[in-house]
Amino acid sequence: MHASAPHPEGLTPSEAIAWQRRQAPRVETTDRLPALAELTRVAGVDVGFEDLGRITRAAVAVLSYPDLQPVEQAIARLPTTFPYIPGLLSFREAPAVLAALAQLSALPEVLLVDGQGLAHPRRFGLACHLGVLTDLPAIGVGKTRLTGTYVEPGQERGAWSPLEHKGETIGAVLRSRSGVAPLFISIGHRISLPTALALTMACTRRYRLPETTRAAHRLASG
Repeated sequence: MHASAPHPEGLTPSEAIAWQRRQAPRVETTDRLPALAELTRVAGVDVGFEDLGRITRAAVAVLSYPDLQPVEQAIARLPTTFPYIPGLLSFREAPAVLAALAQLSALPEVLLVDGQGLAHPRRFGLACHLGVLTDLPAIGVGKTRLTGTYVEPGQERGAWSPLEHKGETIGAVLRSRSGVAPLFISIGHRISLPTALALTMACTRRYRLPETTRAAHRLASG
């Protein structure tokens, strides 16, 4: 895989914030992926850390669609070169994810990223970061809220409510399974919010998390 733009290296936190702000307008919020009925390869992305955080371990799990069976997987380990700063976690995680994606024999058609997309103070979470650098459609599937306010969605599977910040809808709060804590879904790149919600639900079976996320988490956790 060749990224559409190189990952920035050696930035200070203030430079990283400025870079996010420059890149955020590049995020595409309309569908530029096959129709859901035509998808064949979807991937989960997750990141863990080893050696007390000194090593970043990124995992990509590619599943067939719609049956969600394992197709391919990749793990990359790189030295962690950026400090832990909320809102800038993608600078710690993205280099290893890009290295894992480069190992795949064929790229997936969409990434479901364990993290945020537009649901980020500067509208540029990890899903946007990866989507813009690779030109791949991407969805942020967050387990917790980073920013924004919302009304609790209904308790039934598939219920959702808008996630809003500064008068803007930045994502959706989705009940992926009846009676469990919701997920925080947001656009990463080249996908609309309705399609992101539909695909997340299509990838979610018996558990709260999509099968893509669960497969990637097992790899990233070792």
